[in-house]
Amino acid sequence: MIEIIVFLVCCDALEHKSEEEPQNKLNGIGAIIEYDSRAGRQEKLAMQMAIDDFCAHSSSNYSYCPTLLINDFQGDSIQAAFLTRTMIKEQNVRAVLIGLETWRNALLVAETGNGHQVPVLSFTNEVPIRTCEHLPFLVNAARSQQAQMKAVAAIIQSWQWQKVNVIYEDIDSAVTGIIPYLIEAIQTVGSQISSLLPLPLYSSNINILGKLESLKEKQCRVFIVHTSSIHLATKIFKEAKNLGMMEEGSVWITTTSITNQIDLLNSSSISSMQGVLGIKTYFSQSGKRFQDFHSRFMVKYRNQYPHELNLEPGILALQAYDAAWSVALALEGRNQSCKDHQNRTDYPSKQYNHMVSNVCGKELLDSILRSNFDGLYGSFKFNMNNKLPQARVFEIVNVVGRSYRELGYWSEGLGFSKSIIHNSRNNYNVSMRILGQVFWPGGPWTVPRGWALPNSSKPLRIGVPARTTFKDFVEVRYDTKGNPVVEGFSIDVFKSVVELLPYHLPYVFVPLHGPYDSMVQQIQLESIDGVVADTAIIANRCNYAEFSQPYAESGLQMLIYFKPKRLERAWLFTKPFTPVMWAFTVITNIYNGFVIWRIERDSHPELNQGPFSNKVGTMLSLAFTTLFSQQGGEKLTRNSSRMAFVVWLFVAMVITQSFTASLTTLLTVDQLTPTTVSVETLKKTGAKVGCDGNSFVVKYLEEVLRFRPENIVKMYSGDDYPQALQTGKIAAAFLEVPYAKLLLSKYCNNFTTSGQTFKIGGFGYAFPRSSPYLPDISQAILKVTENGRLLELEKKMLSSYNYCSSSRNDAEHNGSLGMNSFYGLFLITGGTSTAALLIFNFSRDQEEDGGGGGDDDDDDDNDDAQEIELSEVQSQALIEPGRDHQDDRAANNNNAEENHQ
Repeated sequence: MIEIIVFLVCCDALEHKSEEEPQNKLNGIGAIIEYDSRAGRQEKLAMQMAIDDFCAHSSSNYSYCPTLLINDFQGDSIQAAFLTRTMIKEQNVRAVLIGLETWRNALLVAETGNGHQVPVLSFTNEVPIRTCEHLPFLVNAARSQQAQMKAVAAIIQSWQWQKVNVIYEDIDSAVTGIIPYLIEAIQTVGSQISSLLPLPLYSSNINILGKLESLKEKQCRVFIVHTSSIHLATKIFKEAKNLGMMEEGSVWITTTSITNQIDLLNSSSISSMQGVLGIKTYFSQSGKRFQDFHSRFMVKYRNQYPHELNLEPGILALQAYDAAWSVALALEGRNQSCKDHQNRTDYPSKQYNHMVSNVCGKELLDSILRSNFDGLYGSFKFNMNNKLPQARVFEIVNVVGRSYRELGYWSEGLGFSKSIIHNSRNNYNVSMRILGQVFWPGGPWTVPRGWALPNSSKPLRIGVPARTTFKDFVEVRYDTKGNPVVEGFSIDVFKSVVELLPYHLPYVFVPLHGPYDSMVQQIQLESIDGVVADTAIIANRCNYAEFSQPYAESGLQMLIYFKPKRLERAWLFTKPFTPVMWAFTVITNIYNGFVIWRIERDSHPELNQGPFSNKVGTMLSLAFTTLFSQQGGEKLTRNSSRMAFVVWLFVAMVITQSFTASLTTLLTVDQLTPTTVSVETLKKTGAKVGCDGNSFVVKYLEEVLRFRPENIVKMYSGDDYPQALQTGKIAAAFLEVPYAKLLLSKYCNNFTTSGQTFKIGGFGYAFPRSSPYLPDISQAILKVTENGRLLELEKKMLSSYNYCSSSRNDAEHNGSLGMNSFYGLFLITGGTSTAALLIFNFSRDQEEDGGGGGDDDDDDDNDDAQEIELSEVQSQALIEPGRDHQDDRAANNNNAEENHQ
């Protein structure tokens, strides 16, 4: 542990001193360090070199060259504060204190200096903001390392580790100045903090061992270590190695507070850190001033400490050099002002000493804050918040063997690079992979997963619903021993996915009761390790878990029932005309037939033969024959009947074409327009709608589609939907697309979807947020989809219901017209023909029963022959209208007489 406090002696007017007393006592700089610390020894030498270099190059009289007073505080913060007070009160100095390393130790010294209004320069990386507010004389001479947290996050993102553990020193500077920035940076790259492990500064090995064991029991194997004390860090790594946590599959990352001091560690400490990735503060070593300092430092350090092997100056030595230089530079500009106050004799001694202390302390503080020079570590210039520029570039190192090797660099806003090239962006990349091979803990060259696989003794506990609405997706049964047997489409898909993982993932199914939301919440409570079921991916559930890639189609559909229209289709030909139209058409046709019969009966005597019923039949037959026969108009002999025929033919053509067009429209609309029911119609009519009572659909219907709760019927079995729809218990059922497909395959006839498909997430598997194996599961789901296995499983689920599709009438699918559309017409014509045949047979039977002997039969035969010949002649007369009708009648009469004779 290192504590260095530099006291700048300024302007202390003591009681009358002799003229011979050296003036340089007024310019003394005091330092408090820990001699047993290598960092303290390096800082001591660096500050001595800074004062010597300043005096050698100072433009002022050498008598004003500051002196350096050094004390050993032996790692005790109370001792450091006591030495500070002694230097101020008893050694006739008023000083600026520079506290090094831990903020906890520097705090007492800073409060002592602030009480005497002496500026204090601290070397701690992060000084709490609230501390600066009540310690106005405190100056942070170290550069903020907050940007390194982005470098740590970039490393995590490069290797896609989902969760990390953070081990940190439980002090204010870490809690308020480091950890919040680290958490934010990690969350920005999509990872999460698995565990935060605070350790007291003076933690014992036993305490550290117990804390690390708690982390070892968890799955995450990525560890970030941040401590201001290098001694605490070495304890952590030694105990981690003893527990086997530095083996293959683990990742350890250290922050700058540790890595900057890694040069100071002995071989024993380095051996326990093999494979560690470190973030190290970068500083340029190419400048002439640095090269000169570097060579002189190594020579002097070797002379003073010949037993030490590592002679390279670290970042703490550079900070000490620049801080001492800034104090000396500020002191040079304030010597004359303090000397003028010192020569005044018009104040009592105590009042005089207090006044000189106040004036010189404030002036010196302002002068330090106005420092502006190029130091060994970079530009030494405070901003408006009295802070030095933040470190923006960091070196990435990998501990290997007895030391470490430099992998490359990370620059804020640019990313990783093999070298620092400020004028080119082409050499930077967001991924650390461009830095080359990393030696990971345990020695392997393969990238660690960053998490431990569950073993057979402690498999993943996968929750499944004990009771489901649709058992084709998930069904839980129990064997004779009471062990759960889980089957279904969702389970088959999950098993296929696990088979494609690049590692063995042991798991056991745990049946859970209750709605799906509560099952997903059990993941956050760590009661289970995941949920495998027909679980819809919705926003509310994402608050408790993270979902895999969907394995089933997404969407919410409305399923309705429609009654068959076979009877209506059979009589569809009557639909083009209204009943009044049909009646008027029939009456008009009969009337026109009567008109033509009346006009033509004089020209056609056969129209008057027979009883009245025969005349009516002849009249109707003539009307239809003249209307639909191609030569019907030629049978008419009078112009008046022809005129009536032409007009009626024109009207009939219009009516026929209108009938054809209307019937075509009805048939087309019947094929192209499915039965539809809208959500708005259901809400306006107050119709009941059904949905799965265990799913999110209940809330969706209430909150999104705005159905009244009393109109929502909760259903808990998939087989209840068809009956509820057929009986009218519900007017529509809202089902997720996979469920709707299943029901349509199972109950195909008279059920259909209606309205739009509402966009929702599909079915997915739920796991803890940032689960390490979740990306692999999502990738495996895509593979199952692409290789056709998912489609095969879906067909397998629906195969037992495929008979439903084949049983449908093909005419209903291809738009062709079948017998069901015209059997009404065939019924009419068939019935009419059958009735006519029955009447004819009945009449003939009556005539046969009432007939006499053979002569009568012969006479009847002759009469029939005569009638047949007469009919043929009459027909021939109608066909040949040009003949003279009188001659035809005479010829017919003669023939009749001859036949009679």
